[in-house]
Amino acid sequence: MTPLENLVKYGYQLPNVSTPGGSYLSVNIRENIAYIAIQFPILNERFLYLGRLGDDLSTEDGYKAMELCALNVLSQIENKIGFNKLVGLNHIDAYFQSGENWDDSPKVVNGASDLFVKILEDKGQHSRAIFGVDKLPRNFCVGLTASFTIRTK
Repeated sequence: MTPLENLVKYGYQLPNVSTPGGSYLSVNIRENIAYIAIQFPILNERFLYLGRLGDDLSTEDGYKAMELCALNVLSQIENKIGFNKLVGLNHIDAYFQSGENWDDSPKVVNGASDLFVKILEDKGQHSRAIFGVDKLPRNFCVGLTASFTIRTK
């Protein structure tokens, strides 16, 4: 199935493409690699999932927030490149802010990993890194960057 068919199959919709919050490109292509700038849990210009995991938000909230970040990544890809040009997802970097005693970041980042595999199937397999940070913009609990290999011809 195509990514668009899988989105329908699993009951997802791509959010509107967000615009950069600074002086950078949301999708930067170098030869056959597309780098997606950090995406946050924003749904059609509404900021969601604000606060610290473990203090203000649950692990389940974090999973849903990371899933929304992944949908925003896919929205950028479809809008700026097209799913038909995807060779595959290479790597994701996931960022989170949490309370001092919270330690479920792999479960939260599975929200993105699971979604990429559901929607992109084998092309969604990837490596990943997870970073705990003191503060994310606008107090988002999570953020996500990604790189993809694409066809340029």
